[in-house]
Amino acid sequence: MTRIIADISVSADGFVTGPDPGPDNGLGNGGEALHTWAFSDDPDDRRILRDGTARSGAVVLGRHLFDIVDGPKGWDDTSGYGAGEVGKPAFVVVTGSPPESVRTTGLDWTFVTTGLPDAVAAACERAVAASSDSGKDLDVILMGGGATVRSALDAGLVDTPALHLAPVVLGGGTPLFTGQAPRTLVQRSVISTSTATHLTYDVLR
Repeated sequence: MTRIIADISVSADGFVTGPDPGPDNGLGNGGEALHTWAFSDDPDDRRILRDGTARSGAVVLGRHLFDIVDGPKGWDDTSGYGAGEVGKPAFVVVTGSPPESVRTTGLDWTFVTTGLPDAVAAACERAVAASSDSGKDLDVILMGGGATVRSALDAGLVDTPALHLAPVVLGGGTPLFTGQAPRTLVQRSVISTSTATHLTYDVLR
């Protein structure tokens, strides 16, 4: 069964970037600390990253995040989604208009201009097809940015929030939660490593 998983790193004070994020400073000031776990040698961190990549049938992201990862200082063979892990999933970008060009042409990009629900639906179709091809259940991963994940939670599109809580207080930046409709979560797992606390929940319908 394909699930919709919101997978994102967040600071102890609730931010998914540091202050002053921008095209040349995508994670904001100090925001690199949010993703220390993804480059850690801790075996539990490595397993969580590997398992997350392996279950990704399709990945949804917003246009702002796309512009960062496709920009000149964005992803490459060593720093892209799941770099060093198996497989490259399809990517679905929710945007007002498609970009004129794409730098990362080696990745499978789909641009959806009719809103987040349609982008998630398109990603579900890709993930179901990938599941059929691979013979195992694969999921849709909402990787961000914060506004995209927040909107998906508000719209009831998320089955499982997976939060990687970094031991850093950023003091500002892009908040993950900003007074949206209340949601009841059921805790599924808590894994503490040397670099983060990995929290997985189910959204109670």
